[in-house]
Amino acid sequence: MVPKKDKETLTDAQAKLLLDTIQDLPPYVFVMIGLYSGLRREEILGLQWDCVFLDVETPYIAVRRAWHSEHNRPVITRELKTPAAKRDVPIPQPLIDCLRAEKEESISEYVIADKNGEPLSYSQFNRIWNYIRVRGTQERTLYKYVNGRAIQKKFKPEPGQKCVNRENIVCCLDFKVTPHQLRHTYITNLIHTGVDPKTVQYLVGHENSKVTMDIYAKAKYNRPAELSEVVNGALKPHSDSDES
Repeated sequence: MVPKKDKETLTDAQAKLLLDTIQDLPPYVFVMIGLYSGLRREEILGLQWDCVFLDVETPYIAVRRAWHSEHNRPVITRELKTPAAKRDVPIPQPLIDCLRAEKEESISEYVIADKNGEPLSYSQFNRIWNYIRVRGTQERTLYKYVNGRAIQKKFKPEPGQKCVNRENIVCCLDFKVTPHQLRHTYITNLIHTGVDPKTVQYLVGHENSKVTMDIYAKAKYNRPAELSEVVNGALKPHSDSDES
């Protein structure tokens, strides 16, 4: 049995570079919501403005709807992944400012919408996420057509290199980014700042506490350098005076 690969989180530097890179691009608001509220992809794409409370004493997002795709058509439902997914998530100032600015320009009842104000289809979301993919330095396959025949060419850009055939795009993201990685980064940041597991479980809508605790244990305790002093202090050799 092949062991599951641990999910990677974005470092603070990577998250900042990502946001700086896409600040004026379509995926920016989606990424901000993922990093600063930990919502699942389907929760972000199903989010409507009536569930975004910015003008209350403690601004928050109420998770009440979810998105999925059927035959590349968006379907919005109030049936969430689990009962625990229904939750109210307080949001920090950077996300408040982002959503406030987005709401002023929005023509839709949806926070993330297409040009007509409708929720995104699966292919539309992929096109939006492609703004991030093409700015990565991962190897990709390019196609050049010669006499009607497609010729493949592998291309792995260096950080700062312009994308082949797209001179206006600079490949600067030397790390992989997935939608779920944003949520995992949010969870890990909560843990690293001392938020207790039960609170983390509520904020991210985990039905099973084991899921939260598995992430909690890996994030909090898989840090050998920080744990070295604790372990050495607990297991220090006893002196003769201790034994008397």
